[in-house]
Amino acid sequence: MALGWRSMAWADLDAVAAIAAIGFPDHFEGRDCFENRLALNPSGCFILADGEGPPQGYLVAYPWTADAAPALNTLIDTIPHDASVMYLHDLALDPAVRGGGWSRPIVERLAADARAAGWPALTLVAVNDAAPFWERHGFVVEDPRGMVDKPAGYGPDARYMARQLTD
Repeated sequence: MALGWRSMAWADLDAVAAIAAIGFPDHFEGRDCFENRLALNPSGCFILADGEGPPQGYLVAYPWTADAAPALNTLIDTIPHDASVMYLHDLALDPAVRGGGWSRPIVERLAADARAAGWPALTLVAVNDAAPFWERHGFVVEDPRGMVDKPAGYGPDARYMARQLTD
């Protein structure tokens, strides 16, 4: 397989939802959620595939408010008017391709794109005890006041994290 990252297409959404169900069984998000994010910010939606073959992974990101995270499995009407960071909503890989180093290239691409667009930071909420994974990608755990009560569905192990893109 000659895997690589490409822009997400509408035809990829069923596979994206299936990968999400495998990667995040305790944090369900339906196909309509991924469709919503693709419509809101197509330039922040990518899939890992062999050319036009079926997705083996995905990344979804969009502008959001600092020190906050949207509730899981909810549709968003618009990007918030006070968006000030690029929020990395989700990164998941099919178990067959995990451990192949596929996350670093897309996280670095997202960071470069966000920096070029003027976003000062990437943020995310790490679940499933994934904070050490995200630390290897340059994120640090933060404890902003706005995240004291994490949005519903993230779970007790959730950690709000940020990666600064500016000096």
